[in-house]
Amino acid sequence: MDLDLRLVRYFTVVAEYGNFGRAATSLHLAQPSLSRQIQRLEAQLGVRLLDRTPQGSSLTDAGQAFLPRARKLLHEAEQAAHTARATVQSPAITVGCAEGLVITAWVQELRRRHPDGRVRTRHLDWRDTRALAEGRVDALVAYRPLPLPTDGFRVTKLHEEPRVLVTSASHHLANEEAVSLRALSDEGLVACVSTPVLWGTPKPVGNRPAPPPPAIDDSYEDKLELIATGHCVAIFPAGDRRAAVREDIALVPVIDIAPCEVVLVTRTDDPNPLLGSLEDVARTWLGGSPGLHD
Repeated sequence: MDLDLRLVRYFTVVAEYGNFGRAATSLHLAQPSLSRQIQRLEAQLGVRLLDRTPQGSSLTDAGQAFLPRARKLLHEAEQAAHTARATVQSPAITVGCAEGLVITAWVQELRRRHPDGRVRTRHLDWRDTRALAEGRVDALVAYRPLPLPTDGFRVTKLHEEPRVLVTSASHHLANEEAVSLRALSDEGLVACVSTPVLWGTPKPVGNRPAPPPPAIDDSYEDKLELIATGHCVAIFPAGDRRAAVREDIALVPVIDIAPCEVVLVTRTDDPNPLLGSLEDVARTWLGGSPGLHD
């Protein structure tokens, strides 16, 4: 039987989320398209893998039996791809970069040190949690907390980064040189799951009612609109400068909050010869001290 690994991966994501809608969002697919792909896989196997209900989806007995083998199949395929790439004379590396981080200088230096190497980058949405496990990138530069489990990965702390208040230019704190968390006590700050960002609870502005809080499907730009219109504030890593280009948004250092950690995540057993050089380059550019390993 010829199984389409793409369909197998889709199945494991749906099984993980227990919901077609959330799985489709994670995979950047339309929900009807994802449902059709799962049906194709079920037709190939000749069994139903998932029971669909208005509340979500659940594994059938066949699905429960197939899931661990499906995950093993994807892992073996990824390892086979790595083995094949390792035989290529010119080393290659794809560096994933999480939202808000800029690694252009690192990549240029890595290419300078390895002119025969093939160095690529891939910008990743914070919801794209499987790029490293599936071999679509060989390393991930990200902020802690990480949006993925770290079993089987090596996490190296590269740098600590302060945080800033992101607020509308008309906010009463927008022109301060620095602020403390005490000054933000009425903002209802809530940590965003699996990211270093804290979001304020949206509030009414004048005669405009408070909008709903940011949703998981909202884009970064959607969330900035809540800030720019004065409905809420946020606390970002200082290195995330995407909001700085807007004249209607101000960035103010926060003095009494723990810094963010920038980390390099790699597969524990990856023999890629460029990974050590990447770590050295990252430390050089960040000016950091020896990191912490998990």
